[in-house]
Amino acid sequence: MFQKTRSFWKEFRNFAVKGNAIELAIAVVIGNAFTAIVNSLVGNIITPLLGLLTNNVDFKTLTWQIGPNDIIGYGILLQAIFNFFVVALSIFLVFKLLTGARERIFKEGEQAVAPEQKPSQERLLEEIRDLLKAQAAQK
Repeated sequence: MFQKTRSFWKEFRNFAVKGNAIELAIAVVIGNAFTAIVNSLVGNIITPLLGLLTNNVDFKTLTWQIGPNDIIGYGILLQAIFNFFVVALSIFLVFKLLTGARERIFKEGEQAVAPEQKPSQERLLEEIRDLLKAQAAQK
């Protein structure tokens, strides 16, 4: 029994310190922080602006009465779809901003390498690329 317990803890330790588990934990923490950013963007900036454009229409109150006691609340579905698109758009915009910033940061960090300092394979591939571009431009 002691051996099984020791084996269990050894297996758990190997799992916990693997790169994948640590990367997953980091992703969850960053995801939670990103969720807070998106929620704040949607709740404090986008929703009030859309409220101005729509005169604060609340889709949740839209219903369709099909009988004396039967009501279909389609407004809740419309509100959920609307919320989805607003959140998806917000995530897309934040992603685009972060991607653009990342590209600018890494371009600034790159150093230009003189052609003679590049490996011969890389120079050859660049020559082939340039020839293909020239051929495509002629067509």
